[in-house]
Amino acid sequence: MRERNSGPCHVTFVYFRPPLGCTWSESLMSAFSPQEARRVLHHLQAPAVFTNMAAGWPALLWTAQHLSHCLGDRLVRFRLGRREQTDAPLFETQCSYVEARLQHFLSWTRGRTGPQVGPFCEFPSSQYWAYADYKYIALLFQDQPSMFEDVKWSDFGFEGRGGRESTLWVGGAGANTPCHLDSYGCNLVLQVQGRKRWHLFPPEDTGKLYPTRIPYEESSVFSRVHVVRPDLRRFPAFRGSRAHVVTLQPGQVLYVPRHWWHYVESLDPITVSVNSWIELEEDDVARVGEAVTRAVVCALKADADTDAWLNPTEAGAASHQDNMHSVNLALRACARGRTAPPRHPGGARPAKRDSGGRVKERGGASGPFRVPFGPHLVPVRCLASTETATDPEVKSPGEEAAPRSGEEEEEEEEEEEEEGGLPRHRAPGAPEEPGHATGHAPGHAPVTTDDLLDCLLHPDVIARVTELLLGRQTGSDRT
Repeated sequence: MRERNSGPCHVTFVYFRPPLGCTWSESLMSAFSPQEARRVLHHLQAPAVFTNMAAGWPALLWTAQHLSHCLGDRLVRFRLGRREQTDAPLFETQCSYVEARLQHFLSWTRGRTGPQVGPFCEFPSSQYWAYADYKYIALLFQDQPSMFEDVKWSDFGFEGRGGRESTLWVGGAGANTPCHLDSYGCNLVLQVQGRKRWHLFPPEDTGKLYPTRIPYEESSVFSRVHVVRPDLRRFPAFRGSRAHVVTLQPGQVLYVPRHWWHYVESLDPITVSVNSWIELEEDDVARVGEAVTRAVVCALKADADTDAWLNPTEAGAASHQDNMHSVNLALRACARGRTAPPRHPGGARPAKRDSGGRVKERGGASGPFRVPFGPHLVPVRCLASTETATDPEVKSPGEEAAPRSGEEEEEEEEEEEEEGGLPRHRAPGAPEEPGHATGHAPGHAPVTTDDLLDCLLHPDVIARVTELLLGRQTGSDRT
């Protein structure tokens, strides 16, 4: 490990366990070359954990204490939430915020009070958790660019990608991100310090997760369900969801495929993670859908208090003229991409698939490509329906979900037919939801603006609207 000369940083050593079945010397060697890792990612259809790809990365020295030395007196924004048992998600619009030094946060997590904890003094650590989430490393360490080289996504085949294209997450036990899906790209997440538990759901479960765009944040579709403590009276279709749960350990890298829902919670007193969203060709179409979503949300919520519906990560509500300009820019860019030759970053080409949807290997004789699961690459297993509160760590590969009875599958199919992929009315007697009218007979409450938006901006509806708009743009529509 090297010393730095570009700032007041001090080296802290971090220890992590080698993958099960590996010696220490074997764990320090990457199981896959960059080309092999890129090929594996291209074929993965579900979340998986790389257990030793980051073994030699200097970023593994990025403990919270080390980062505190690097940042010095620089202020970082923290999000604070109450430690309370609730069956409703805690969205960012419902949190408190402070600007503090990282050292203030560390002292606060150790139970200290007074000047040592700065602005955290107003929030007892026994009652609150804190999270410095989604911090762009390029901005946070702009005066220490050598730190960008500590993160080496190039080992996964993404040449030139490092800390500059990554974000940093520092939190305490209980800190969490509400369940959501990212509209753009796929995700690689390095766990540096402490453990985090991930609850992931496939895109096919979208109807069972009751998607909403309120609070609004570009490229984030939230779930109205608290996936760890779900209210099954209000959200009965969630029973049929398929949770993939894993506890990510220091030194491991989690791959999150495109449009997989995820809820993330810190388990240890201090956790540090680094992630990078990898762009995909499908993002061009997704940008059209996101532009449409913003235009509709701002049009219907223009007269409402922005604190109630606009996520703090957003700069503000744009005018309708600006939003329509963004829609047209996204449409033109996507239409150009559709008429241009296919773009395949890094020389990759579209994968051919067999009738079962499995990726077929080119070359014929070698047969379909098999993802090399083993001690260095472990699939995140699917749990039994709604069994989301357990705590599996990365274990042996090849574990499958518990078998489901034919009766369970029939019930799930009936729920899907009833849902139709769209939000349905609350069950009679179910509690009222925030933003919904009260004082009316159960099942007969008037539709609110948020109810309307949940339907208009449902991912299935936005996908269809995007398709129609692109058809108009390219002249391929015949309606």
